[in-house]
Amino acid sequence: MTHSPHLHLPHIQELDTGRLRAFRISAGVALPLILAVSAGNLLDPIVRFDDYPALLARPDGFWPKTLHEGRWLNYLWHLRGLVTPPWLNFVLFQVLWALTAAAIAATATRDNNRTWFTIALTLTLLPAPPVFLMAGWSSTVIPGFALLALYGFLALTLRQATLRLLLPPFTLLAFTAYTTFPLILFAICLIRTQQRSIRDLAGLVVLFGLSFAGAVLAVYALNWQVHGVFGIPLAPARSPDPAHDLAGFWSHLPQLRATVSVLLDKLSFQSAPVLLFHAGMLTAATAVLLRRQPMETLYIWVALWAGMALMTLQVLKLGVTIPARAFHFTWIIYAVMIVRAAQELSRKPGLPGRLARNAVLLVAASYLVQTAVQFTRFRDWQVETRAMAAAIAVSPKPVFVTGDILNYPSAAKAGLHMSSSLANRLELLTGRAVILCQAAPQTCADLPESLRRPAAERTPKARLEDIPDAMVLVFPPLP
Repeated sequence: MTHSPHLHLPHIQELDTGRLRAFRISAGVALPLILAVSAGNLLDPIVRFDDYPALLARPDGFWPKTLHEGRWLNYLWHLRGLVTPPWLNFVLFQVLWALTAAAIAATATRDNNRTWFTIALTLTLLPAPPVFLMAGWSSTVIPGFALLALYGFLALTLRQATLRLLLPPFTLLAFTAYTTFPLILFAICLIRTQQRSIRDLAGLVVLFGLSFAGAVLAVYALNWQVHGVFGIPLAPARSPDPAHDLAGFWSHLPQLRATVSVLLDKLSFQSAPVLLFHAGMLTAATAVLLRRQPMETLYIWVALWAGMALMTLQVLKLGVTIPARAFHFTWIIYAVMIVRAAQELSRKPGLPGRLARNAVLLVAASYLVQTAVQFTRFRDWQVETRAMAAAIAVSPKPVFVTGDILNYPSAAKAGLHMSSSLANRLELLTGRAVILCQAAPQTCADLPESLRRPAAERTPKARLEDIPDAMVLVFPPLP
């Protein structure tokens, strides 16, 4: 006896409804939680030096990145003209990531106790260390995270075939927002797949490979038309050393080791025991899924190693290290693996499922707390620079800055990358430009020697010196 196809439609509809319900509940939990976790950085968020053009909608400041990074979508975002406060941009960045995490979680989990595991996976994804590292560029990455959130939501609502048809255009757009964001789209497609097979997996890998290659070629062509350069040449500041043969590739192994080392440090908050714990969790989760869902395990691992292969190739080819914030896909895959393994172990009541659920909750809770603590790192710098801004605002005299800014205690704690971050910060708070003597020593030649070269102090404290023709903000170096 045969069954009519329409008899299966209610089940499919019920499955989709359950997925959407889990997404809504998880998003409702994630949105207030992520704002609570980032409370230490919420009202006066840290802004990295090259995030200011996006914050202030100044396209000229971002223009070089269209050539050196191919980030054309972000350049269009800089053209918007509307300037919103830093806290609003930071909140939008956090909200978009929370929605993306909830969408990925709802896509990945199955029908048994789906809502609980969707919430658990969402909470594990929220404190992803690579995403935390992007917080200083919250204004710049808004378009990219909006794309991820949209594609994640479409994965909940569209048929698998339709979602895959959208992979090439979304890959192009995501590549022009942040070059590794397409890897998250690929992971979503792999996770979303229901009828898995080696043939299907091979076809999806080929589709993504062609989509990624097409995105690269499209940006190359655009750079050729606009900049006269067919390619994406790295900025000289990154000291690229492109390899032209196998020996050149091998010579870049130290950069690869450095990249992986920094990544593992960031993922584990510089804790060897935590790193070992994650390694054990990943190994155990893989073993569980291989036994219970072998094809799903293969799909998930392909998402991880395809990304790692692309990153490795870039390091070995270009001879540069890649920052840990570009490896967001690694935490996503890890979180999906451990939660899916816990869900499989929980299909029957018993100790294994209970231990697995507790382990997942331990990861989620500890990383949410650690991320909340990390967001307070910037507070001292923000408080001190607000005080500096208030002090220089009372006088019309030109303001000079001398001394060692980056190694100043609160600046080092905040992880400042460039001294220009201080100048941008003070200009944002006061509307006044300040002169960094480190960048323009000839402009500061008439300042007193004691101010141009301040003496080292055991506990340095920035001070404002009011001299006849100027105000000088002095950062004494450490001895």
